Amino acid sequence: MTTAKATNYYEIVSYLPAGSELILRGQTFEDYEEILEDVGEANGLRVSYDGEIVKIMTLSIRHEKYVRFFEMLITTLSLKLRKKILHFGSATMKISRKNRGSEPDCCFYIQNAEAVARKSSIDFSRDVPPDVVVEVDIHHDSLDKFSIYSALRVPEFWLFDGEKLKIYKFENDDYFEIEKSIALPILTSKILTDFLNRLETSDQFEVLLEFEKWLENQS
Repeated sequence: MTTAKATNYYEIVSYLPAGSELILRGQTFEDYEEILEDVGEANGLRVSYDGEIVKIMTLSIRHEKYVRFFEMLITTLSLKLRKKILHFGSATMKISRKNRGSEPDCCFYIQNAEAVARKSSIDFSRDVPPDVVVEVDIHHDSLDKFSIYSALRVPEFWLFDGEKLKIYKFENDDYFEIEKSIALPILTSKILTDFLNRLETSDQFEVLLEFEKWLENQS
């Protein structure tokens, strides 16, 4: 296979349709970092590395609609409950000694918000990982992300497949499905699934108003 050193991946991914995936097998961590640098200026991508395979994923409008809704939903909760939750978007999380890396669709610091509150950048080889990472899996298989986030020691992983939101807790070097978030106990997989599915028939603004009303009824 042609290596990253001999290939212009920025040019390749610019021709990929939205919602597609480029899989590169037999890659080293150094290859992964070179690919990140190569495609760093391209918009609408997620790049991950599981120790052997680099995946470059392009994003669709539908995918981004869910991602932005997640961010707005958590912002609404943060402001309504006066709870500090810090967003770090799709920050590139990579640790060379773990031979892993990923760009989640969004990630949040909640219990550890103060630890990163004044940081403009995060070194994931030294700083604590986000308390929650979110992946919207409506076009691609995200099963490989379990081993990546496990290596990165992410406490909680939310995975939405377009129909159901599942919450996973990191424990004993593995992820186990749970019904209620540890970081945000007011949220369950059922509640999150319900509001995400409302986007099929209502717009973001309408659903956020409904979520705000639901929050008021929880107190």
